[in-house]
Amino acid sequence: MNKTRPVVVAATIAGCLLVAACGGGSSDRSGGKVSIRFSYLWTGKEAEAMEKVIADFNKSQDKITVTGVSNPDQQAQLAAMTSTRGAYDISDSFGSNTGAWASKGVLEPLDEYVQADKYDLSDFVAQAMEQVTYDGKLYATPIAMHSFMLLYNKDLLEEAGIKEPPKTANELADATAKLTTKGSGGLTRLGFGSPTGQGTDYITLAMAWGGNWYSGGKPAPTAPQNVAAVDFYVNNVIKKYGAAEVQKFTSGFGEYQSPQNPFYQGKLAMMIDGEWQSALIQSAAPKLNWGAAPIPYPDDHPELAGGSQATASMLYIPRNSQHKKEAWEFMKYLLSPPAMGAFTEALTNLPARTSLLDDPRYDKFPNFKVWLDQLKSKNLKALPSLPSYTQYNADLTSAFDAVNRLEKSPADALAEVAGKVQGYE
Repeated sequence: MNKTRPVVVAATIAGCLLVAACGGGSSDRSGGKVSIRFSYLWTGKEAEAMEKVIADFNKSQDKITVTGVSNPDQQAQLAAMTSTRGAYDISDSFGSNTGAWASKGVLEPLDEYVQADKYDLSDFVAQAMEQVTYDGKLYATPIAMHSFMLLYNKDLLEEAGIKEPPKTANELADATAKLTTKGSGGLTRLGFGSPTGQGTDYITLAMAWGGNWYSGGKPAPTAPQNVAAVDFYVNNVIKKYGAAEVQKFTSGFGEYQSPQNPFYQGKLAMMIDGEWQSALIQSAAPKLNWGAAPIPYPDDHPELAGGSQATASMLYIPRNSQHKKEAWEFMKYLLSPPAMGAFTEALTNLPARTSLLDDPRYDKFPNFKVWLDQLKSKNLKALPSLPSYTQYNADLTSAFDAVNRLEKSPADALAEVAGKVQGYE
């Protein structure tokens, strides 16, 4: 899964279509082999890359045959996991879903499989393991990782007399002001912003500044660093240039995964985004002179350098799978360094194994090493995967929208979210 910005996937497949999409039941033997079904979210080139891995697995042994089915509807997958007989035996999703799905009892716990095989989990990036663990149990495994850095247009920084990307919050504020431009019709460039809205940026910036959105396993929206992160953008962009002006300017941004992306067009000089941009820029804006650097840290806290948010793409076995042991064998193959390396290379995703972080296979991707090195940072954080995540994320999104319109202060908006979390299940 190429982890771009957060997306909401609607449930559009009815039960009868779901069976067709997933290919029906997943039982059966063929030529003495057990046949299992791998329903995955990837499509296009990503699906092609996974099909190659599947083919390699099928050739590598003579006991299991895996059939891959591209089915990019997460809600449809979740619906299939509630039936008596499973429609598939293994699948993928985002680590943020682990807690919610595990709490519903639809994921197969993996601890017994790990213990029985004495499977070594020590090579996996710690933040990835956090997102596939719920209530002290392992319910999924990480196949890839994603993290956020500060991306910047080198040519625009040079024109503004900025010799290097900002390292501290004050330097970021100064660069934002120097890089923002206005014309007779209003803003023509934002020095720092987001191509899709500030939600992910607020969450990530707060984590980079030492904050947490959870405390003691419960949502903690009003942590000081959270409020400070949102305040930073409000004070340096929205209040400074006007909410209406900023909204008018950003409403004209082009499609995120197209040559019209505002960062590619020079309408954003700096933005926070993920490693997938290395491939997207190569494809959509190959002439763009860009760089990636760690997210700036608070001026009085240099010990927070290298901080950011990490997320994971994970593999899981549904509780109603008819062939759990065979699915586990295939899962282990997907997690092996050769398979994980080949797959993440094909998708331009970060590997979830520390032993792959210095693999030369990724050298061909521009600026990719900056993201790989960040996975080694002690200040990298991941949001825990809890059942409340979806509702919490929705409430935060609403709060951020109100903040961006200057309808509420960051402190007041996040305080309202704090009141709502008391009603989460």
